[in-house]
Amino acid sequence: MMVNESLNAGMSPAQLFDWAGQAATLGWVILIFLPRGIKPLFFIAQYVVPLGIGLLYSALVLVHFFSTEGGYDSLASVRALLANDHMLLAGWVHYLAFDLFIGAWIAKQADKIGVSRLIQAPILLATFMFGPVGLVLFLVMKAGFSLPTTQGDVEHV
Repeated sequence: MMVNESLNAGMSPAQLFDWAGQAATLGWVILIFLPRGIKPLFFIAQYVVPLGIGLLYSALVLVHFFSTEGGYDSLASVRALLANDHMLLAGWVHYLAFDLFIGAWIAKQADKIGVSRLIQAPILLATFMFGPVGLVLFLVMKAGFSLPTTQGDVEHV
């Protein structure tokens, strides 16, 4: 059976939207609330869920991109591309997969440098809700962590 037939015979874009959202939410719950010492749980949030959502994205794009009007060369072209429900869904699951993957990277990096889970939680929530905002918050916080803490640590020129 071809990918297109599988997608069309299976779930509607609205059902796929619900499934992807539930899968991503599961990943975020694992990242924010569950212990990271349980390696299989973190592996699910870091790799399994983004891979599943990424496969959905790949199938949607392979089946619908070349038969849909629009493209990436202008805002009007992107608007036309996303007027198709399948491509709009592809755009949404793109965000879900990448934001969760980046959230797992943030969590791992924050654990490495000793950032409290209480400080990580709002950064991860910002990444979940607003993607790049959470990444910017983490990078700024990480830069602050690496600043010298005493005058003796500062090199004088």
